[in-house]
Amino acid sequence: MEEIIGVLNGIVWSNALIALCLGTGLYFSIRTRFLQVRHIREMFRLLFDGKSSESGVSSFQALAMSLAGRVGTGNIAGVATAIAFGGPGAMFWMWMVAFLGASTAFVEATLAQIYKEKHLGQFRGGPAFYIERGLGVKWFGILFAIVSVISAGLLLPGVQANSVADGLNNAFQMDTKVSGLIVAAIFGAIVFGGVKRIAKFTEFVVPIMAIGYILIVLVIIAIDYDQLPGVVSLVFRSAFNMEAGFGAVFGLAIQWGVKRGIYSNEAGQGTAPHIAAAANVSHPTKQGLVQSFSVYIDTLLVCSATGFMLLITGKYNVQNPGFGTDGGAEFLYHGAQNVSVGPGFTQSAMDSVFPGFGSYFVAIALFFFAFTTILAYYYIAETNISYLTRNLSSPIYNHILKVVMMVVIMYGSINQAKLAWDIGDLGVGLMAWFNIIAILLLQKPALLALKDYERQKKEGKDPVFDPEDIGVKNAHIWNTINKK
Repeated sequence: MEEIIGVLNGIVWSNALIALCLGTGLYFSIRTRFLQVRHIREMFRLLFDGKSSESGVSSFQALAMSLAGRVGTGNIAGVATAIAFGGPGAMFWMWMVAFLGASTAFVEATLAQIYKEKHLGQFRGGPAFYIERGLGVKWFGILFAIVSVISAGLLLPGVQANSVADGLNNAFQMDTKVSGLIVAAIFGAIVFGGVKRIAKFTEFVVPIMAIGYILIVLVIIAIDYDQLPGVVSLVFRSAFNMEAGFGAVFGLAIQWGVKRGIYSNEAGQGTAPHIAAAANVSHPTKQGLVQSFSVYIDTLLVCSATGFMLLITGKYNVQNPGFGTDGGAEFLYHGAQNVSVGPGFTQSAMDSVFPGFGSYFVAIALFFFAFTTILAYYYIAETNISYLTRNLSSPIYNHILKVVMMVVIMYGSINQAKLAWDIGDLGVGLMAWFNIIAILLLQKPALLALKDYERQKKEGKDPVFDPEDIGVKNAHIWNTINKK
């Protein structure tokens, strides 16, 4: 199985996908006149703009749910893996993916809002919906939905569960079977309560876990603040092949930085649009800007916090024992030589500053980070099942999904870490390929919506969306949303 997954990953995660992700982000940044910079103040304002309703969640709840998907094991174990295999320069490429990806996140989230539907009383949307309604290619939408159900429901949850089990085992010596059963049981208790319970849980947990984690890491960075300028310099030098110790892995820095960047912030991956569509807003651009901002929170704040902590403390291993020992980089590689790739790196780094506390804190943080991400994956899979079965009124398929994901969680907990990550990468890559192609073909409605939003703002209005005013077709739900 490892060989098969490895071959498939080699095809999916070729240089073509890396170039496509970066190129798409740059293209949309230019087309939107770098909205990720121009509209930062508006992004802040819109965080608390929309209100929840019987059909949809508030803007903040949608943000929390999307951050639940974005802020996960990739922010702790994923960053450590990227630096271990790609060197410190991988951090720069994660930043680049986030900056450019913010515009991609805007486009896909705005499209999800434009072409959302109502199914069983709830707003539903995502790539499958806008592929069918916007592009008019139903078979492509069905194909994406099937891939999404397989990826979000079967492939990706195992990565999160595996990191939770690994972190709890490192800190508390908890058997992976036990931790798997605990995570699966709590997951079942929440998802059987419906989408509203997921939204309320993530709205409460996500801000606390993200702020708490960042504060602890900032304390660690502050203790060794004198090393920070050197670490920042090293990140940039190794990112552009200017550091002797990292010349051999220049290409790996880009590859691992982009791969883990996409896995972490999900820009262009096609997962976040499902959640963006659930928001109850008066204009699609509003949630598009909110989702764009969530990419910054994930990578520029949480991922950077982990990366700087690892580099300043120097507590992470590398794939090649001789890697990084040349030039002036040897101070970064000592200790933690027997720690497996993943959360153990981060736990070792925090333990070096807070002995006896660091491993426990990271294990608990990782539990909440990964668990909320699994909830987001469930919502994504459920949304695509709703798309595939929207002519049916029976919820039996959703109940089957819940049970299957509980089994996947338990299996992922006892699985080998490398295989779990490889399977997760395959799922991310497949969704990214389909979604990026779709949004490149269907960019016009999102760009028209942005222009319409900016026009109404200049006129002093609270923008309200009417698709007919800008020539957007098949956005039927908006005929009832803003005309009640």
